[in-house]
Amino acid sequence: MRVIVDHPKCCGAGQCVMVAPKVFDQRDDGMVILLDETPPLEQHRAVREAAIVCPGAAIRLQERAG
Repeated sequence: MRVIVDHPKCCGAGQCVMVAPKVFDQRDDGMVILLDETPPLEQHRAVREAAIVCPGAAIRLQERAG
């Protein structure tokens, strides 16, 4: 899995940080910081949920085959 963040779409709600704090963080202004572009398998479920709950639809995932 590869995580892609569209920073201009981020509205600073912090939902991603609450759901997947090992993969996402926030700057002082609330905007998202991607901590791990290729998170380990044990984080995939949380990252998928973060993408779903993101109110700005700023998180996109590229799933790898195999």
